Amino acid sequence: MNDDDSESMYPAELAAIDPTGGLDDLLIFGSPETRRCFLKQVGGTGAAITLGPSLMGFRSLEAAESAAGTVITPVKVTFKINGREHALEIDPRTTLLDALREYLELTGSKKGCDHGQCGACTVLVNGRRINSCLSLAIVHEGDEITTIEGLANGDQLHPVQDAFLEHDGFQCGYCTPGQICSAVACINEGHAKSDTDIREWMSGNLCRCGAYPNIVAAVKEAQGKMPAKNA
Repeated sequence: MNDDDSESMYPAELAAIDPTGGLDDLLIFGSPETRRCFLKQVGGTGAAITLGPSLMGFRSLEAAESAAGTVITPVKVTFKINGREHALEIDPRTTLLDALREYLELTGSKKGCDHGQCGACTVLVNGRRINSCLSLAIVHEGDEITTIEGLANGDQLHPVQDAFLEHDGFQCGYCTPGQICSAVACINEGHAKSDTDIREWMSGNLCRCGAYPNIVAAVKEAQGKMPAKNA
């Protein structure tokens, strides 16, 4: 049976189960052909709503909003990132993660879930770790921000970076920048005194490759070379 046959049989099948036509009145969709057209339109609209923003991308979404008549006034903001000052003019809705990646090309901080659940975007703000995908850039005016690019001292790696290499604390490496930044803060907070502490205080950073035992070993190794500031 081809599609045309099934299409032609549909009204008869409908009549068999709904002889009074009450179903049409209840659904307010009219004939079977009208209902099929309606469902196709709904399906297409749903897909557009779901996929549209993802397919358009960050900058093209701004362009689309401007074309639609939405005018957003850019704001000027100054950061101190990895020891250097940066002045930007950005959309006030820009997250810190997007400011780092899209405007300053500091792409070490990764966009994983973009919902603050995976920790791949972790950076240090005034020494504290935050999920940069959840924080608006404009609220960090004047803050001192450290990303994975700013941890090393020239060619000399940070002790945590050295430890991750020594203990193979990464596999695909996508989560590693966030893991390392979080580990630096974890040690400075005094929360790396035991395996249990490390697992608890690093639990916001997910590794989909499952390198957790190596990460714990790396943090323990680095903790001995980098005494906790708040211990």
